[in-house]
Amino acid sequence: MSMQTQIEEKLAAGIACKHLRVENESHMHARGQDSHFKVVVVSEQFDGQRLLQRHRTINAILADELRDHIHALAIHAYTPSEFADKQGHAPQSPSCLGGSKFDK
Repeated sequence: MSMQTQIEEKLAAGIACKHLRVENESHMHARGQDSHFKVVVVSEQFDGQRLLQRHRTINAILADELRDHIHALAIHAYTPSEFADKQGHAPQSPSCLGGSKFDK
């Protein structure tokens, strides 16, 4: 199973998502092979939660992957109304500026 599929399945099982998108952004990084991801999670569960609490929820669900496989995870966690205000779009991720230990 790919890391992207594993992330999708774990988030879908752990959060009642209205919308879930997992993007493998490893191609934007010098040495990243299935190590850089962006997640867009939309859930009513986030209603009344601060951004930090939403991120902690996602980080807890993906704790094993973050510890052993994922180098970077961009999290965009919204309530349905927040996502509608953004017209269904999350920000684009910037290109990598380097800094990998393998670039030395």
